[in-house]
Amino acid sequence: MAEIQLKSLAHSYSANPSGPGDYAIRQLDHVWHKGGAYALLGPSGCGKSTMLNIISGLVQPSEGEVLFDGKRVNELSPRDRNIAQVFQFPVVYDSMTVFENLAFPLKNNKVPAAKIKTRVQEIAEVLEIEDKLHKKAKNLTADEKQKVSMGRGLVREDVSAILFDEPLTVIDPQLKWKLRRKLKQIHEQFDITMVYVTHDQLEASTFADRIAVMFDGQVVQFGTPTELFEAPNHTFVGYFIGSPGMNILEVERCQGGVRFDSTELRLEPWQSEILGGMKSDNLKVGIRPEFIEISPVMSDDTYAAEVRDVEDLGTYKIVTVKLGEQQMKVRQSEEFDAGIGSQVNLLFPGQWLMLYVDEFLVQEQQ
Repeated sequence: MAEIQLKSLAHSYSANPSGPGDYAIRQLDHVWHKGGAYALLGPSGCGKSTMLNIISGLVQPSEGEVLFDGKRVNELSPRDRNIAQVFQFPVVYDSMTVFENLAFPLKNNKVPAAKIKTRVQEIAEVLEIEDKLHKKAKNLTADEKQKVSMGRGLVREDVSAILFDEPLTVIDPQLKWKLRRKLKQIHEQFDITMVYVTHDQLEASTFADRIAVMFDGQVVQFGTPTELFEAPNHTFVGYFIGSPGMNILEVERCQGGVRFDSTELRLEPWQSEILGGMKSDNLKVGIRPEFIEISPVMSDDTYAAEVRDVEDLGTYKIVTVKLGEQQMKVRQSEEFDAGIGSQVNLLFPGQWLMLYVDEFLVQEQQ
């Protein structure tokens, strides 16, 4: 396994890029540490697969370097980089048995037959396909084929890393959770550097210890699932992570804080101090539905809002409220019983009200 470093990396599919909009990946620096379980999360078209293919060597970057354990590998082929990659759709040889498919990478590397048999059996047991070893691959279901495809990446003990490009797309929804947990167990058992590309936040959180969120060709935040949820570093992270996502409101400066419509929001003193030294007027505040409180009484710290909709999701309710001219989502317990059209008093705890300037989080200086 290897530490993978992307240094001043950028890529454009245009022969003569003239601006940021021409780049699939804007210039970035990033490190995937040895033995980590990572997810690369973002919507379609944000550059996830391009970055994965640059790491594997299927795509040559327009600018910058790819380093494995500090050694530049830009000119090396995928084979010479010793990377295993599992694609969105299963890559198996239908005419071969499952055993022959799993053994194929090892035979290519001239591994002794006895070692091949032992290793194939080990991986088959981990993936729970040992009873399929002597079946032709063409007779397998789609999820079984994808298990074999994953196994071909896992069977080699000498790989620098294993890259997964949305590998559960073809898997039956009822099996996805089980396979995600299985991949996590495999990582813990074999301590392999793994990078998992997905647009599904649940897949990313289940599999990865740390998640890189991509937006518009950039990694806008790299952190644990808890960090992405509690302190999204970019408005897109707030919107994309969570169900529903963060409430994000455009605001303007006012005495003591910020405001939208006729509603003034008080900021923490440190937020106001930092904002005072910034010139941009691209200002937003964000707060997650889980962190808004509904108070039974009105006070100086509350804001009067109107209930517009209530969604009962079984164990909790999502309440849509109108504050000024803006609508917000609030998560409440199953006991919440205010009807549509009634007034509620919203409380925004200071530690959960985030301020964003030019889409990035304003953070307290340590």
